[in-house]
Amino acid sequence: MASSSTAKPMEALPSGSGSILSNVVTVLLLLSLGFVFGMVYNANFQESYLTPFLQPLPSLLRPSPTPVVASGVGPPSPSPTSSSQSPPARMGFVDFLAPSGGGLTHNMTDEELFWRASMVPRVARAPRRIVPKVAFLFLVTGDMPLRPLWEKFFAGHEGLYSIYVHASPAYTGSPPADSVFYGRMIPSQNTSWGNMNLVDAERRLLGTALLDLGNARFALLSETCIPLLSFPAAYAFLIGANASFIDSFPTRARHAPFFLRRNISRAQWRKGSQWFEMDRELAIDVVAEERYMAVFRGDHGIANMLEHYMPTLVTLLGWGVRAANRTLTYTDWPRPGPHPASYDVRDVTPELLGGMRRGNGECGYGAGGAVEFCFMFARKFSGDALGKLLELAPKVMGFG
Repeated sequence: MASSSTAKPMEALPSGSGSILSNVVTVLLLLSLGFVFGMVYNANFQESYLTPFLQPLPSLLRPSPTPVVASGVGPPSPSPTSSSQSPPARMGFVDFLAPSGGGLTHNMTDEELFWRASMVPRVARAPRRIVPKVAFLFLVTGDMPLRPLWEKFFAGHEGLYSIYVHASPAYTGSPPADSVFYGRMIPSQNTSWGNMNLVDAERRLLGTALLDLGNARFALLSETCIPLLSFPAAYAFLIGANASFIDSFPTRARHAPFFLRRNISRAQWRKGSQWFEMDRELAIDVVAEERYMAVFRGDHGIANMLEHYMPTLVTLLGWGVRAANRTLTYTDWPRPGPHPASYDVRDVTPELLGGMRRGNGECGYGAGGAVEFCFMFARKFSGDALGKLLELAPKVMGFG
């Protein structure tokens, strides 16, 4: 009997199925080829082939393989000519105390120097102990014939003093390299006797010395000055003093209506020696002061304002008890005239030096203790007195 079941024919695929499958295969093939092409391109093309207008990101560049030397010890050392960047220097606390070289070498104008020097820390207590120093400011024309005497004075007391020298810009000399004065000249400008440009030079010395925060006292001296005491005695007195020493006494000489019209009265007018010894606070006042400096520099037609500017600041700025109205530098004016007495080798005796130190009996001021004195410096000594001064220094001045 024939079977009743009949085999069903295979159903035909829907129309268009073959074209879809072929499209899928084509897309997959193109993606595979693109991936392979990209890998080959990345592996064989160097970054130098890229156009300079489309530089790749650094993170996308393939790093160069580390070269291996034949000995197998690692990559070769860089050649001496290869440039290697050192890490940036870190600024420490001591960098704020004194600039490199003490600030002597700089290209600042006076205006820039005074602005920088007048900065004051607002925090009263320093985070570290700062040893106070005395800054010795030498206002000279050129050579310092008495330099060997000062070298004996400073010997053995490094770290307790600073030296600054303002000489004529035309001066090209230099002390020997082993001298404490070597390399201590600051950028200078021309000066002339009795002119206010000498005050500019004094302020330039103060401003440069103020850059060192360790300088606590400031003494102005000349090439004709000598010390009358040992360094320990002078240092102990200056560091321990509560006042600054600026010669200032009332006078009517050279006061004119020009100053009265600019609110400098006759009662405020003063005169005195230019050779001062002052503390840091007053030194900052001097370099920061501009109002009265402009007046004294003005067109008043009066000579020798040098003798009046600093002494009159004592009253104009109200320094009061902060300033003792006297100097610590002995000068003898034996007769009326523009210049004080000077001393050569024939004049130098133990009696002369001792009398200067005590003020020749006319000074009731003393340091107390073992060393009684009225003045710690004296002027004007000539260069030919050096030998005699060196001979007497151990016995009379206490050093050398």
